[in-house]
Amino acid sequence: MIGGGLAGLSSAVVLAEAGFRVRLFEKRPHLGGRATSYTLPNGTEVDNCQHVTLGCCTNLADFYRRVGVEGKIRFYDRLYFVDKLGRRSSIKAAPLPPPLHMGPSFLFFDALTWADKRGIARAMLGIARAAGNPPTVAGASMLDWLHRMGQTPGAIERFWRVVLVSALDEELARTDARYGIEVFWKAFLANRQGYRVGIPSVPLADLYEGCERAVAQRGGEVRVRTGVREIRVQQNRFAGAILEDGSEIHADACVAAVPHDTLLKLLPKEFREGNSPFEGLRHLKTSPITGVHLWFDRTVMTEPFLTLLDHTTQWVFNKSLLCSAPETNVEKARPSGKDVKGAAEEAAASGGQYLQLVISASYDLVPRSRQEIIELCVRELADVLPASRAATLLKATVIKEINATFSPEPGVDRWRPAQESPVEGLFLAGDWTRTGWPATMEGAVRSGYLAAEALLTSAGQSQKFLQPDLPYEGLSKFWAKREEANAP
Repeated sequence: MIGGGLAGLSSAVVLAEAGFRVRLFEKRPHLGGRATSYTLPNGTEVDNCQHVTLGCCTNLADFYRRVGVEGKIRFYDRLYFVDKLGRRSSIKAAPLPPPLHMGPSFLFFDALTWADKRGIARAMLGIARAAGNPPTVAGASMLDWLHRMGQTPGAIERFWRVVLVSALDEELARTDARYGIEVFWKAFLANRQGYRVGIPSVPLADLYEGCERAVAQRGGEVRVRTGVREIRVQQNRFAGAILEDGSEIHADACVAAVPHDTLLKLLPKEFREGNSPFEGLRHLKTSPITGVHLWFDRTVMTEPFLTLLDHTTQWVFNKSLLCSAPETNVEKARPSGKDVKGAAEEAAASGGQYLQLVISASYDLVPRSRQEIIELCVRELADVLPASRAATLLKATVIKEINATFSPEPGVDRWRPAQESPVEGLFLAGDWTRTGWPATMEGAVRSGYLAAEALLTSAGQSQKFLQPDLPYEGLSKFWAKREEANAP
């Protein structure tokens, strides 16, 4: 197993449960890949970027259950929005059958005009009646589809863009419409629970401690700070891996759960040039995410999180509140031996507050300096959090993930490979593989499960790990059945 992100960890856990002796190698000193936390020089532990799950992420929920951390995810059934004037709006399911359950919230959404709301309702109804697969979507960008649906500029900027850029880490003009439509179908329309936001109440790295135990208890091992330099292939079959220290590892099969560009570097030359089976990976593009961590000397925010409208900043997470769950107060032994303190815990001890801001598809921020980004975010917080104007910023840090996710541009699926690779004994995992989902934690876990299923099938031990989507409810269930009956 090469790679200790969510894709590699999920695959490793279920393969260990299936009776395989798993050895996992991760180059970094910690597990979790792009969804992890690390320690600053002063001993404060921060997430590289806030990651959330949704109620519709059934495979991620299954993975958390398998490793015993489902209780460390806190779910919220109300979404909070604020515009440049400081006006608050929220969305919460009403006791109505899907897809009508979100209707009452939209009626009182102050940041949208009646023209915006009518257009959104028309488009959402079109998605629901087509069970998430409206016609004439193929090859279109999400922005093109919204224009076809007669969406107002306000609806696009203050609703569709706000939700989808955060969910897909890409601008609407660069996003395949199928992905954007799928987000709304699964999260907001098909089931009453799909939209609920789940946020870890502990540093992200704490979510993966159970993964190492699950593998080790079944005779395997997890090695961090152990990079792989080369994947060896002989006669089109996986023949082993060369570690960065020069030692060679032999195994019956391998799951490569690394970024697509890293995989190309690990493969022999003939597999990454010309018309090789992996040539399509070169067409996958990436998009950035920027996380900004701010520590104030006082409380400036009362909501658990806010989605900002009309700003560069998209999400603000009240980490002091989100990480106040009982389990975070339990003292844990750290393998490093350092006095590691959670960032939220540190802020609370000083009487201040710790906020984490997230900007997806942050192309414009990539060339900007750390100080410029901090100043921009502090100015934007002053618009929506008046208490921050009088507060003192004690410290701040910026984390840029330049190649955070693959870009879900129109037609990208033709370049996404299946989990069973053309090389016998070599299987692929990663949110960039063919999962049916965009670049999310759910997509990463789905890829890990699918890779494990493919490996077991090749070994004559077929087993299913992939979890079904949430069941369709209400009118959405009726329309989904109708579409299924009419399918060719």
